[in-house]
Amino acid sequence: MASSPESNASLSIQKATSSESSQEKKSQHTEEAIFYMNCRAAYLTVLKSSLENIKSKEQLSLVLQQAGRNPSQETVNKYWTSQTTTLNFDDFCTILKKEKPATKTELHEAFGKIDTDKTGYILHDELYKILTTRGEKMTEDEVSAIIRQADFNCSGKLDYNKFCDLYVTTSEQCCKAAREKLEVDSRWRQQQFGSQAETSSEGITLPVSKPSPRISRKTDHKLAPTKGESRTPSRPSSAPSCKASISTTLSMGASSNRNTKLMEPDTMKEWQCAQSKGCFYLEEDGEIISHKYKLHLPQRSTVCITIKPFNVRQGEGKSCHWLSVDTALYILKENETQENLQLVSFTEKQNKEVFGWKGELGSGVYWLLPFTTGCRLKKVKTQITGEAKLVYRDDGELALTKEFRAALLDIFETIDLDGNGLLSLEEYNFFELRTSGEKCDEEAWAVCKENFDMKKNELTRQGFMDLNLMEANDRGGDPRDLWVTLLSLGYNKALEMTEACPFIIDIYAEKCKPRIKAIYLEAGSWQLNRAICRSVVNKGEAQVMDGCENVIVYTHKAGRRITSVIENKSENKVIIHVNNEQSKNCLSNRGLTVFAVEVAPKSMMVSQHVMPLNEQEEWLYNCVHSLLR
Repeated sequence: MASSPESNASLSIQKATSSESSQEKKSQHTEEAIFYMNCRAAYLTVLKSSLENIKSKEQLSLVLQQAGRNPSQETVNKYWTSQTTTLNFDDFCTILKKEKPATKTELHEAFGKIDTDKTGYILHDELYKILTTRGEKMTEDEVSAIIRQADFNCSGKLDYNKFCDLYVTTSEQCCKAAREKLEVDSRWRQQQFGSQAETSSEGITLPVSKPSPRISRKTDHKLAPTKGESRTPSRPSSAPSCKASISTTLSMGASSNRNTKLMEPDTMKEWQCAQSKGCFYLEEDGEIISHKYKLHLPQRSTVCITIKPFNVRQGEGKSCHWLSVDTALYILKENETQENLQLVSFTEKQNKEVFGWKGELGSGVYWLLPFTTGCRLKKVKTQITGEAKLVYRDDGELALTKEFRAALLDIFETIDLDGNGLLSLEEYNFFELRTSGEKCDEEAWAVCKENFDMKKNELTRQGFMDLNLMEANDRGGDPRDLWVTLLSLGYNKALEMTEACPFIIDIYAEKCKPRIKAIYLEAGSWQLNRAICRSVVNKGEAQVMDGCENVIVYTHKAGRRITSVIENKSENKVIIHVNNEQSKNCLSNRGLTVFAVEVAPKSMMVSQHVMPLNEQEEWLYNCVHSLLR
């Protein structure tokens, strides 16, 4: 049967959309690879190996300079405290993510605050006074060294435009020199990064290492293979010199979620339900924060708990990036104290984008801790052609643009946690804590009630719009404070939500009315980290290292996510080298193909979370954990 023009057009659009999504993911993967290549280049300019640790403040400062940063003593002290003895390559990458290089625009703005007349110059006397008396004070010699530079000084004045140009150029040259040195010198190209130079589809060549024997151990804890999904022992051809190693291989078909189907009972429509929304927010340093919840069950009951990304409206032509973000809920039973929480289970069953758990819970209080791996919710550089307009003048009166109003409606839907179409003081305070770091008290809420539309002491959508319009009016139409709010909620300058993931939690109970309440908005706690480790240990495959029975690696696959946990039972810390170079079509939350982790004595920690880069293609997880010491 011939297809209609409409169906052909629809198919073409679907293919184009899928292709664009794939290209976007590849672009993101490319940027990450470039970032970590720059990290390695800077690190290996100062140290002999990526497995060698930074041993002093001076080394840390030097390696940061090679990465194009200009760290102050205050910055160095922030990462090298009185408790610090060494920092490894993984630590260094984390620091670089947090300490972004200053841009020319930022430098101009800083100097512009001093140069109030906008002449483009600052008198040496004024510069000397500021640099030696404010902030992190410079010495006389340090200021004199700046003033003596003829390139940007004349007639007792600093030409800060030229200074900014030179600063940025020097920073870029440091990074370029480190990369060129890495490429030219073969000794640096033979660090511990695998046996063969691997060129990704984006054309990035990764460093290689010399071949050396690999010790591998099979264990008796085998998972039964299923069609389209298998587990086999693997023996990569090289690795750094080590005491022992473990290799794990998992091969998955496209969109593999076999044996994790979430079965919902037919009678669940008659069960009582509680619901709450929430959101994952991406911090500047890559850390993820989210709402945390308490669940109250008045009596023992069979329950079904689910979590999924929340599909708020996006403007026409804007992608819903967060819908591909993985979500999970960890269920913990509260006992005598909050510190003494017991892991019950987590939502590992899957039905499309919904992850859930079904089982019986006794009466009492439970904590629900949302989680996402960070594989898909991470910093992404996007090409923004122009900044969206937030406000405009209509016959002299300030008004919100159509695009900004649409974004505010989406924000309202996200922060309206109970979904009743109104914002309570508690819900509004989660919004305030996220955007300003402060809470609105009862007195201030009473003022809002007098000035903005409310129902039953809760703010309406129109009231929320008017409140933002008032903020714009208070600033005379200056949108900078409005942008602070939008950026903190995960929006970019094109009014696209790219660094947040709204989600929705549903709880169905057969025999009682469940109650759920958001308690905190915070980063992943030690309780969550312990729950993740415990769930992997309970359900995953254990592999013990030959020659080191005290180090165990657990691997567990839940839906489209693979998590590995390292347990160190010994009395001493261990350093584990992790190599993913043989993996294909994979995304790691670490962002690194090769890295090292330090595991404290008598403890366990997550090694990594891995997901497919493109779910429409087969993916291969091949990871080698090697004991260094």
